[in-house]
Amino acid sequence: VQLQASGGGSVQAGGSLTLSCEASGRIVRIDDAGWYRQTPGKQRELVAMMTSDGRTTYADSAKGRFTVSRDNAKKRVDLRMNNLKPEDTGVYICNAQLLSVDEYSTFTAENAWGQGTQVTVSS
Repeated sequence: VQLQASGGGSVQAGGSLTLSCEASGRIVRIDDAGWYRQTPGKQRELVAMMTSDGRTTYADSAKGRFTVSRDNAKKRVDLRMNNLKPEDTGVYICNAQLLSVDEYSTFTAENAWGQGTQVTVSS
């Protein structure tokens, strides 16, 4: 069971990026999921999250610019980031509560972190 993040890159201010976080392994479903940002010298901060029933939460800095969405069939959570600013720069890390099943049909709920993807926004 793992989360694979992708979609980071370098853009100029005002640009857009879409990050994707895909779960692999014997995953039955993704429940609550979110994106965090890590920058040097700062605590990891929540950028956006979506609950299993579709409720969303955004950091004040992300409201109106970022949109979190999910594709349950593909077991993927995306973060669309528009009008990017230099202060959005950081490593974006996805986190999700996953329900998996093993070969004995035993279900397990576990929390997983992706490996992070770098977003760099230049002015």
